[in-house]
Amino acid sequence: MKNIKIVVEKHPDTYVAYPLGLKGIVVGQGDSYESALDDITSAIQFHLETFGSEAFEIDPPIIEAFIAEAGIAV
Repeated sequence: MKNIKIVVEKHPDTYVAYPLGLKGIVVGQGDSYESALDDITSAIQFHLETFGSEAFEIDPPIIEAFIAEAGIAV
């Protein structure tokens, strides 16, 4: 068992989830936080079954993930 950090975004009409530290693009979605998390877990499992353990980006490992906000002049 390996723990993978997952970002879950809340949008007006859905939740979108994606993992950190995997090679390739893996995205899940759902009507709730839990359903998006279930969907991305299933998508990650499929991704790993398809591409094998090489799909993990080991160097450098992600220790923590932060979300920040910055003001940008437009």
